[in-house]
Amino acid sequence: MELRSTYIEDTFAEAFGMRYTRLVVTAADDYWLAAALREFTGYSSSVIACDAETGVERLVPASETPDGRPGAAVLVFGFSTEALTKSVPNRVGQCVMTCPTTAVYSGLPSASTKIPLGKTIRFFGDGYQKSKLLGGRRYWRIPVMDGEFIVEDKVGVEKGVAGGNLILQTRDQAAGLAAVRRATTAIDELSGVIMPFPGGVARSGSKVGSRYKGLVASTADAYCPTLRGRVTSKLHPEANCAYEIVIDGVDEQAVGQAMAAGIEAAADPSVVAITAGNYGGKLGKFHFALRQLLAASIS
Repeated sequence: MELRSTYIEDTFAEAFGMRYTRLVVTAADDYWLAAALREFTGYSSSVIACDAETGVERLVPASETPDGRPGAAVLVFGFSTEALTKSVPNRVGQCVMTCPTTAVYSGLPSASTKIPLGKTIRFFGDGYQKSKLLGGRRYWRIPVMDGEFIVEDKVGVEKGVAGGNLILQTRDQAAGLAAVRRATTAIDELSGVIMPFPGGVARSGSKVGSRYKGLVASTADAYCPTLRGRVTSKLHPEANCAYEIVIDGVDEQAVGQAMAAGIEAAADPSVVAITAGNYGGKLGKFHFALRQLLAASIS
């Protein structure tokens, strides 16, 4: 199958079930909102080494936020509810409470499973913190040096899907960079998904295991152009550059739609092939067949 001269490989991306929460972060203006988001989403590309995979789902206009200020919905993915119970308060306390004018609310208030947030970091108030119940939801007011940090007591957790992916193969780096920009821009327009790597892209795709004891992952040598002839290459014969886009979503449908949008946006004569990473279907229960996704989106 080809789309605008790009070969779509007959393969699938293998993704995993994870837990996620949605936070709504607000601030006095766009400048301080952006500052808080940069800090919160830092060092969160992969749970291979990070405490969570995070990203901005969408900006939320002031007319839709709990306090009528500029906001953003942030998705946070972890292997388990217990993992999120640790990582979410840590990130909020260190990266959002420290940022001038911010507040944090639950973006999943109806979820049956909840984890403590303000309930945990309220102790920073050293006994001066106050709580208030509004509409059945409890909030904490923690005194800080510019007034008060408002944070919701608990935030909801739901089941999600992480690890949907596309690998774009191009003749050179310039074409690869242009292709991933097209793809990530298209995916950014969708709700319910994030791309946790820098700019949505990983140039250091990985495989499971390593020749070095103790390493759980190492470079995806099959897609490294400089290793042709030394390893069994999975690169298209004309490809000299490959970039991976990893997608986490609130459900299987959201990830599939994002992958399809990425394929459609990236396909171009400069992209010789689009493939995906998997482990033979043995590790992740969610399998996204590229050609089926594309056929469904076109029909």
